[in-house]
Amino acid sequence: MNLAWYIARAGGMVAFGLLTASVLLGIVLAGRKALPRWPRFAVEDVHRFVGMLTWTFIGVHVAGLLVDTYIGFTLREVLIPFTSSYRPAATAAGIVGAELLAAIGITNQLKDRIPHSFWRRTHYLNFAVWALSLVHGITAGTDTQAGWAQLLYLASATLVVGGIAWRIARRRAAGPWAVRLAPVIGGLVAGEFTLALILM
Repeated sequence: MNLAWYIARAGGMVAFGLLTASVLLGIVLAGRKALPRWPRFAVEDVHRFVGMLTWTFIGVHVAGLLVDTYIGFTLREVLIPFTSSYRPAATAAGIVGAELLAAIGITNQLKDRIPHSFWRRTHYLNFAVWALSLVHGITAGTDTQAGWAQLLYLASATLVVGGIAWRIARRRAAGPWAVRLAPVIGGLVAGEFTLALILM
């Protein structure tokens, strides 16, 4: 394997880690949860910065694939889903996820010109982007069987789904025990499904 292939793999893994961090920050912001010593505007700034970094490493991932000669992706294959000869469905998940993320980025730029309700609904697509990225990483990545990669996927799934469960329980004004148990139960279920996907 040449250097470009390693760069592509590293770029993809870092991009997924940053995307997970961005989603978690978004959950915190949506839940209006105050963080010790972190005012809301600081969390928003970090959220935006992590989003920009995510795009940077998506670019590194794609550029590495285009330069790499190990598989030999073409520009068409990294832009159009199901055109790649390498694991077409798994590759398509990553392409669709990146294109959805680009669409969300456009709505962010137009936030002051579009209805807030439309922007907010569009923002929920971040969860679909994250899920597609998780599936893409597990099914297309060549590092899936590595212990550190499995730990990254399991931890990410546990944290994101646990965060979503916490957000839903909190929004529905559930009892205190439900709010405390929701992220634990959601995280355990997500971890189990992710592990099953890894072992398939």
